[in-house]
Amino acid sequence: MSPSLYIGLMSGTSLDGIDVALVDFSSGAQLLAHGHRRLPEALTEILLALSQSNAPVSLEQVGQLETLLGEAFAEAVTAFCAERRLAPESIRAIGSHGQTLRHDPKADIPYTLQLGDANIIAERTGITTVADFRRRDVAAGGQGAPLVPAFHAALFGEAGRDRVVLNIGGIANITLLPGDGCVSGFDCGPGNGLMDAWCRKHWGIAFDAQGDKAALGMPDAELLERLLSDPWLQLPPPKSTGRDYFQLDWLDYHLQGLRLSPESVLHTLNLFTARAIADAIQLDGSAPESVLVCGGGVHNALLMRNLQALLACPVRSTATLGVDPDYVEAMAFAWLAKQCLEGRSGNVVEVTGAAGPRILGAIYQA
Repeated sequence: MSPSLYIGLMSGTSLDGIDVALVDFSSGAQLLAHGHRRLPEALTEILLALSQSNAPVSLEQVGQLETLLGEAFAEAVTAFCAERRLAPESIRAIGSHGQTLRHDPKADIPYTLQLGDANIIAERTGITTVADFRRRDVAAGGQGAPLVPAFHAALFGEAGRDRVVLNIGGIANITLLPGDGCVSGFDCGPGNGLMDAWCRKHWGIAFDAQGDKAALGMPDAELLERLLSDPWLQLPPPKSTGRDYFQLDWLDYHLQGLRLSPESVLHTLNLFTARAIADAIQLDGSAPESVLVCGGGVHNALLMRNLQALLACPVRSTATLGVDPDYVEAMAFAWLAKQCLEGRSGNVVEVTGAAGPRILGAIYQA
């Protein structure tokens, strides 16, 4: 077994599939190989329906999804290793984020729920698996999210350079990396989630490639102001959210009385995402020298142009620093698995609001 080789698994709020990253931590964090495996369409449809906050969910459904997702994650790792002739015993551990079904750490009874049975992953792959990273932070009074800032700091932090790392998945989150090393960050609103849901509803497509659909319409100023007035956006950090909040029912409420083309709504959503991100970055008056973008949103050219128009500093992909933007989150959960096995904390108190540093994750031995 190589003590430095880990696999990270990420299935995020975009529900576009499972990202698999093989990371070597012998010297820093080097992405050796990566892959992507789509979730079965029927499973994706169920998850999309149940991600709505008002969708009824039975215990039977939760139990079945736990098993089905565990099998899907295990199959993704097994196929990944077979394609690259990686023996299970060569991998120290898998870090599996799981699939978030609900996330409400500020409810009267706080909770966060990620599905994907790690017992199945460990059993099918023969590799020790670390999972359930968020609930310990919530138990300590934290948001349980975002958890990537600690890894962002390890990977992108540099003394004397003020940077922001922006992850645009289904939900967008930022990590503030000032040159003095004081890391902070928070979820800042919808990333691709609302745009993707609108695309599925109106054109039956999973996402707006390059922002081409949105570019066919004109953004609507009134709708944009309605969206930006949402109270959640005004909350101070620490804060986190999910697609069970920023969902189509939420959007339909704000669309009342407006007659807009689907393309105009999509362009407005694109600009709304950019505005929410830019406002969050400029919340404390900071002026970073650059914004490094990762996640699926980096491929939406219109979104990237909107962000650049709103920010004075360069907005560029993490690829400019040699890190594949599509696999930063999967790498982060490989890193969190390593932190757990080494007995090191994985959260940043200034980000999640937890009572203190905590070792995150539960270990499922091979």
